[in-house]
Amino acid sequence: MISDTLKVHCLNTDEEKEVPIGTPLSELIGLFGVKMPYLIVNAKVNNKTESLAYRVYRPKTIEFFDLRDSSAMRTYVRSLCFILAKAVDDVLPNAEMYIEHAVAKGYYFQIEADLPVGKPELDAIRHRMREIVEADIPFVQVEEKTSKVVQLFRERGMEDKALLLETSDLLYARYSKLDNYIDYFYGCLTPSTGYITVFDIQPHNGGYLLRVPNREHPVELEPEIQQEKLLNVYREHLKFLKISRLGNVGDLNRAKQKGHMSEVIQVAEAYQAKQIADIAEEITRRFEEGVRVVLISGPSSSGKTTFRKRLEVQLLVNMLKPVGISLDDYFIDRDKTPLDEYGEKDYESLYALDLQLFEEHVLRLMQGEEVELPAYNFVTGSREYKKHFLTMADNSILIVEGIHGLNPELTAHIPREKTFMVYVSALTSISLDDHNWIPASDNRLLRRIVRDYRYRGYSAEQTISRWSSVRRGEERWIFPYQENADVMFNSAMIYELAAIRRHAEQILMQVPRTAPEYSEAYRLLKFLSYFNYITDRELPPTSLLREFLGGSSFRY
Repeated sequence: MISDTLKVHCLNTDEEKEVPIGTPLSELIGLFGVKMPYLIVNAKVNNKTESLAYRVYRPKTIEFFDLRDSSAMRTYVRSLCFILAKAVDDVLPNAEMYIEHAVAKGYYFQIEADLPVGKPELDAIRHRMREIVEADIPFVQVEEKTSKVVQLFRERGMEDKALLLETSDLLYARYSKLDNYIDYFYGCLTPSTGYITVFDIQPHNGGYLLRVPNREHPVELEPEIQQEKLLNVYREHLKFLKISRLGNVGDLNRAKQKGHMSEVIQVAEAYQAKQIADIAEEITRRFEEGVRVVLISGPSSSGKTTFRKRLEVQLLVNMLKPVGISLDDYFIDRDKTPLDEYGEKDYESLYALDLQLFEEHVLRLMQGEEVELPAYNFVTGSREYKKHFLTMADNSILIVEGIHGLNPELTAHIPREKTFMVYVSALTSISLDDHNWIPASDNRLLRRIVRDYRYRGYSAEQTISRWSSVRRGEERWIFPYQENADVMFNSAMIYELAAIRRHAEQILMQVPRTAPEYSEAYRLLKFLSYFNYITDRELPPTSLLREFLGGSSFRY
């Protein structure tokens, strides 16, 4: 006799129960009595993230997540963007909406319409969004042959989505429906619109800001912050993409298929080289006004080291002599490292550095004195001196690289007019389509996975497991100070994820399905699959990507 039940193990309650075959995850929350502080949005099923609408037909191990989890927040924001897209389409049927990037603790979007979009139109869109939420409309997933889905999107004027799927190697594709409106997202959604209750939209710096729940207290909105410099970097990059006719990944794939990738790489590299040269020109001008210290900061895997080396070349061309020190060499002894809220050593903390010694050395160097630089031994966890002496000549400029470079406490006793601050990060590369941006953190995580595997002997599983801790440190010690920068440098390349794919896939595929990190590895693999492969043989040896992929002409 065939059983009509199956066994499900819930990790949240550590219970195993017989449940009816075909039960959706949303019902299993009640069956297992799962209680969490905030809204439960998705779950891991056998270490793979799934929607709460997912139905179980075989024995499974399940773990539910609320909005404090990054994957759950992605599911929430993805569903919110779908509601926004439908509301814009309902209120302004002939308008085009572009969700461009994360900024100001929300998501920046633009609306192109026949007439200006002012307060009445924005109020109408917000009102329509709330109507859609109150109606609790289900998100319906439809899977069909990719060619048919491409035709469907093309008939509706959604060329960005049609081209993305047309240039992929998917035989079948899934799209989502909300009443009669369709859209495409590469991750799961909430079961229905009724889950999405915390949000707002408002004007923001020439566009609009989609506001989302606060990660730590998701019943409240994230506080809006001003990030003018960051927004300007995004605008410049989008302007460059538009001129290059590479708005989305489908455009990039088409360039590859038509044999134009070499030109894309050359233009992207030249654009970045020009940016670095422009920064060197500004530093040279400021040197004549008294600047003697350049501080380079940025989060993990932002390409700070290669940026510094290429900047130093440009400064030499400008007749300045760069001399460098690394903040890493100013770590205090490991046994004195401060602890974080989990009782673990916090190497990301500003106070893991010997601030007094660093400032003393910088001030002495600026006065023309000779100093003996420390060298931190990461094996023993202690400071060493190896007779490395440094002085600055009349045309010397000191280059300091480290994650805390923009923190005012680091240089509290160094006159601000003597410093020039640069923020480096892979801020944005290219979007999947008009409604699916590529998070900067995903860009950096993929860089780090490849670099850690190639140069540090870490598996993807190990790198992914550490990533949440790295991100917490960045949120606390780096991002709050990024607007202090005199200039921001976007280290992301238009084509880079197509180049990284070949390297990252083989590393990500080694993550065991039994590992908790498998869900993130699977997500990244699916995300990378939209990019057509390109080889890195056409990358110049000075390319910033070489820092991660290998083959650089710089020594690290």
